Formats: sequence, C-alpha cells, structure tokens
Amino acid sequence: MKFNLNCFDFLLGVDANVVWPICLVLAIVVCLGGGIGIGVLIYKSYAKKTVGGVKEECEKMKKDARDESKTYLKEAREEQNRLRKELDNQSKEQRAEIARSEQRVAQREDQLIKREMAIDKKSDLIDEKKKQLESKERELDEIEQELQNAHANMLSELEKVAKLTQDEAKQILMDELLDEAKKDAVVLVKEIEQKAKDEADKKAKNIIGLAIQRCSADHASEIAVSVVELPNEDMKGRLIGRVGRNIRAIENSTGVDLIIDDTPDVVTVSGFDPVRREIAKLTIERLVSDGRIHPAKIEETVDKVKREIEQQMKEAGENAAFEANVYGLHPEIIKLLGRLKYRTSYGQNVLKHSLEVSYLAGMMAAELGADVKVAKRAGLLHDIGKAVDHEVEGTHVTIGVDIAKKFKEQRGVIHAIEAHHGDVEPQTLEAIIVQAADSISGARPGARRESLENYVKRLEKLEGVANSFEGVEQSYAIQAGREIRVIVKPEVVNDEATTFMAKEIAKKIEAELEYPGQIKVNVIREVRQVEYAK
Repeated sequence: MKFNLNCFDFLLGVDANVVWPICLVLAIVVCLGGGIGIGVLIYKSYAKKTVGGVKEECEKMKKDARDESKTYLKEAREEQNRLRKELDNQSKEQRAEIARSEQRVAQREDQLIKREMAIDKKSDLIDEKKKQLESKERELDEIEQELQNAHANMLSELEKVAKLTQDEAKQILMDELLDEAKKDAVVLVKEIEQKAKDEADKKAKNIIGLAIQRCSADHASEIAVSVVELPNEDMKGRLIGRVGRNIRAIENSTGVDLIIDDTPDVVTVSGFDPVRREIAKLTIERLVSDGRIHPAKIEETVDKVKREIEQQMKEAGENAAFEANVYGLHPEIIKLLGRLKYRTSYGQNVLKHSLEVSYLAGMMAAELGADVKVAKRAGLLHDIGKAVDHEVEGTHVTIGVDIAKKFKEQRGVIHAIEAHHGDVEPQTLEAIIVQAADSISGARPGARRESLENYVKRLEKLEGVANSFEGVEQSYAIQAGREIRVIVKPEVVNDEATTFMAKEIAKKIEAELEYPGQIKVNVIREVRQVEYAK
C-alpha cells in the first residue's frame, strides 16, 4: 500500500495523507450509487413482473366471472321457462275446473228449475185435494151430527124402555164383565198351577232354583256384651283395685270395656270383637278363681288365655272342616273359621250356622245334580268375612271375597260368597243353592232371636199391609210372623176374588217389608147363617 500510495503521490504530486480519505469517500459514493442503481433496476424488473402477473390474474378472474354469469343467466332463464310452463298448465287446469263447475252449476240450476215447476204442480194438486177434503169433512161433520142426534134419541128411548140411566147400565155391564174376567182368570190360574204340578218332574230343577233364590235374609244383629258372675260383691272392689288400676290393666290388655254397675254379683264385658270379649271373660273368671288380682298377674293371665283361645280357634276350625267334609283349606282360613266360634248373628253362632249351610247346600246340590263339593265348600266359607269384620273396613261379603281370593279359592266358591246376600246376581246353580241354604239356616224357628220391640213392629207392619186391602175384616200374624191369616167380608169379597187378594197381599209384603225366610198368606172367606129356635 505504501508503494501504491507513493505512486499516487508521485503521479499527482500531492500529499498521500490528503488523497487517501478523498479516495475512500469517492469509492464509497461510487459503491452506493452503483448499489442504488442496481437496486432500482432490480425493483423495476420485479415490479414489472408483479404488475404483469396481477393483470393476468385480473383478466383470468374477469373471464371466469363472465363464464359463471353466463351459466347463472342460462340456468335462470331455464328455471323461468319451467315455472312459466307450470303456471300455464295450472292456469289451464283451473280454467278447465272452473268450466266444469260452471257446467255443473248450470245443470243443477236446470234441475232446480224443473223441481220448482214440479213442486208448483204438486202444490196446485194439493190445494185442489185440500178443498175436496174440506168439503168432505163438512159433509162428515153433518153426518156425524145427525148420528149423534140419532144416538141420543136412541139412548133416550132405551132409558125409557129399560128404566135405567146410561151410567147405571154402564156400571152394571162393567161389573158383569169384571166378574166374568175374574172367574176366567181364576180358572186360568188353577189350570196353570195344575199344569205346573203335572210337569213338576221335568221342570223340578228350574222351579226349585227360582223358588229358593227368592228366599233371603239380610238382617244382622251383633251381641256386644258378655256377663261374668262373681262369687260376692267384695270381688267387684278387688277387680277395680286401688284407684282403678286393676280394671284399667284388664281393659288395656284385652281391648274391651268393663261395666261394673249396681247389678249384684255381675260384671259386664262390653266390646264388638267377640274374641276379645271371650279373652276378657275367661281372664276375669280365672282371676276371680285364683284370688290374686294385680296388674302383673292380669297381664300374665291375659297372655295365657290368648294362647289357649288361639289354640281353641284352630281346633274349632279344623273340626268344622272335618265335619263338613271339606279338605285342602289354607291354614289361615282354618284359623278364621275358628274365630267364627265366638261370633254371633241374631244370637245364632256363626260357625254352627256355616256348618248348617254347608250341610244344606250339599244336600240340595246332590238333589239338583250340582257340584256337591263346591256347594259345601262355599256354604262353609260364605260368612268367613265375619271373622274379621270388626278389624277390616267393608261388609262381611266384600271381606270374605277378598280373603277367598287371597288364598286362591275356586272361582265358583268366590262367586257363591259374593252372591249369597244378593250383592251380585247369582250366575251358577251352586251360588243359588248357597244363598237358599243361608236363608233356610237363618230362618228356621229358634235359629235367631231379635228384640221384642223389633218383633212387635214387624208383626204390626205385616198386619197393616193385610188390613190396607178393601174387604178385609181382620188379620192375624201367627207363627212368629211366618204366616198371616186374613179374614175377609163375605158380602164384599167372593170366592174368586180371594185368590187375587192372596197374591196381591204377598206382592205388597215382598215390596214393602224386610223379613227372614218366607211368609205364608192365608185368605179366609166364611159365610155363617145363625137362627134361633124358640
């Protein structure tokens, strides 16, 4: 470098220290100028290329847009043509339908016009016939008036000849016709009854079934008290205990009420549950017999008596099923049967009543050719609901049906239980037999008892029904209301009328009174002539 600088210096004849910075600046300026020029050339070349590409892209997009618009325009024109064709077709169809409707309307108008013309013609004919009828009616009225006048004249002449008024003659005729009709009816009734008797062998089953179906008893009166006799009056105080603790212990343990009144040597046990009453009764008897009466002893005795009663009920149920020859009963039903030993209805023991019904149903089923096993089983179980009717809501029939369904009894047995009081219509012969057997067992003399007041009222009502008929002189209810004897006036009621009166009295008794079993109506007509020899 020194060599070169020295050369420059030599050539220029200038100081090398001065020339060197100047040359460096010039070199830098030249480089910058060349770089800028090259950069400008490169930028111009790039810009030219870029602008050319953008122009090509724009041209291409314009071309694509023109092609796409042409396509859309073509499709729009095709859709427009299609819609125009559809509208044309629809308008043609609508015009055709309108034309057809106008044609139908025109046809209907023609028909209506023809009908109006026909109606006008008929109206004219009707008016003409109406005038003719009015003319004939006037003629008929005149003829009827003439006939009435002639009839009145004839009646007047007949009254003069017969010496009777028209009402008197009519009454005589009606009385004669009524007497003849009654005589004919009595003869016909007797013939029907005789015919029924002659055909009894053929129709025995139907007649017996219908007859026993009408025998029903819907009364139930529960005995709600039991009486325990005491050896002396001092025992009452011991039963009551200090401040009443003994009597409260007995009532709480047994669920009954004890009534200790002025009746000497007697304690009354009151409660609707017969099993609880029996437990309380036996408990008191054993406490009195033992002599030791205090709350602990009472609870011990009650528990012991309960176990004994449960065992007795189970044995009673098993014995009842064995006596009735009914097997395969559920153990729970056996227990419920045993509870009926302490249940009464009208004073009749329900377990004994159930056994009677089972016996009667079995005998009738055998005679009528029905299913004896079903009849006996249903007869034994028909009042099973009474075993728990103090604990469960509902009638004993409903409760009995629920129990039978719960323990899977036969359908025929369930239906007989449901129908034995007429809650539903009997659908089987066995159901009718059980219904009749229940009525027979409850209606037999001495089976049930009722209060004197109810008994007297029932007899008075029975005699009142008989006395309400015209021509009855006296009536007497006999055989505890099982028969009513009616004595009629012989001058008012003849022999033929007694048959009708007996039937009418029986119908009125059935309609107005409630009674167990059946009532015999006996109408008596008696004529007596009394003379005295002097």
